[in-house]
Amino acid sequence: MAYDYDLFVIGGGSGGVRAARVASATGAKVALAEDDRYGGTCVIRGCVPKKLMVFASEFSNLPDEARAYGWDMSLGDFDWCGFRDRLHGELDRLEGVYRSLLSNSGVTMYDARAQLKDPNTVTLSTGEEVTAKHILVATGGHPVRPEIPNAHLGIVSDDLFHLEALPKSMLIVGGGYIACEFACVMAGLGVDVTLYYRGAQILRGFDEEARGIIAEGMSEKGIDLHFGTNIVDMAPASEDHSASGALTSSDASMGAPANEPETRDISKDHDGPIWVKATNGKEAVFDKVLFATGRAPNTQDMGLEEIGVELGRGGEIVVDDYSQTAVPSVYAIGDVTNRVNLTPVAIREGMAFVETVFKDNPTPVDHKLIPSAVFTQPEFGTVGLTEDEAREQEPVHVYCTSFRPMRTAFAGQPYRVLMKLVVSRDTDRVLGCHIVAPGAGEMIQLAGVAIKMGATKADFDRTVAVHPTMSEEIVTMRDPMRTG
Repeated sequence: MAYDYDLFVIGGGSGGVRAARVASATGAKVALAEDDRYGGTCVIRGCVPKKLMVFASEFSNLPDEARAYGWDMSLGDFDWCGFRDRLHGELDRLEGVYRSLLSNSGVTMYDARAQLKDPNTVTLSTGEEVTAKHILVATGGHPVRPEIPNAHLGIVSDDLFHLEALPKSMLIVGGGYIACEFACVMAGLGVDVTLYYRGAQILRGFDEEARGIIAEGMSEKGIDLHFGTNIVDMAPASEDHSASGALTSSDASMGAPANEPETRDISKDHDGPIWVKATNGKEAVFDKVLFATGRAPNTQDMGLEEIGVELGRGGEIVVDDYSQTAVPSVYAIGDVTNRVNLTPVAIREGMAFVETVFKDNPTPVDHKLIPSAVFTQPEFGTVGLTEDEAREQEPVHVYCTSFRPMRTAFAGQPYRVLMKLVVSRDTDRVLGCHIVAPGAGEMIQLAGVAIKMGATKADFDRTVAVHPTMSEEIVTMRDPMRTG
């Protein structure tokens, strides 16, 4: 059968664009459909704008530190509107780069929503139908709101980059990396930040000691952390909402799911203060409430299950080691598969897909020992197993040190850093490395190379330290702090 295309990619994020370009370079006829902006979550609504906001927020710390070093500096007002407009300009530029890369690679672009009619046919929102030998789904994910009354009054991470003005106060609900990163960002921009998290400690799934150091740093930054706490009710603030007794939205809409129309007559365009009641009984009013309570794959209304593609409990596309679905002609990569939701991983999955399908070189995706960074303040870089994970696997030595770095200690600031290695007692191989420090993301990238290569603690010990640096501690820890 003759097809219109050898490959049709659904989704113009980092993974989909890379797969389309590389497949086209093999001589394949490739098309791509995107119904929003090219660049996807990372470029438009995630990594890039977030990191630029991180940079902006860090300048608020400079005057106090500079004075300790003899500089007379004062902090002026932060121009949110000026920064936001410049940020949007940069995102527009990057989207143009993505479009140019596709065009220059010979990829046909459709600015339309795509659905699967059958294993080889795509229906576009323009009314067109096209056929393809292979279809790659790379539609990513989206933030979700919790199922509490009037959750529509809160915003999600996508909305942060479009605020008309910075709020004076913000409640952030969640304890994952998105919640913690934006808590630090907003606090650094001068917002009074409170964080509710239902768990006992932030950043569940990461190394326990690192989580503690980051939580301490966030508190020292002025972020009001509340653990074991969640929202049970919220409503537009009014004169009736007081500490002594507040009218609750539950009077009319208790239990209304967050993504369903609420029963109470509240404008979805509400932009005023929000009254919140917490599980601990505390009531408070905030200018904004940010939900960072999870993300879901973009698989709704795509025709996937109808043609036989299997979806998991969370709506993710189920794939094998080669990113192939239950339908042989349909593949999926990136966050829509909910494997490891990181941009570089989606790109690697796209490359492996092309190797497998268009270069006749079956290439499984390697999801082991992936370095990652959490851009909190202090920053966190991690690769490999946590201490608890390693102990469940085998006996380990744990090398760990925490100290005040030279730069901030001289300025009289309380911030501490953490350097930690988790090492196999039997093989001496480094199983995990965890760094909490300024620039931890830069450090962990290089540590990740060594650990991926199978470096041992002896290899680290043989490496001469770069002095004076924070990172030298990684190669100077001689005696384990814990063994077990």
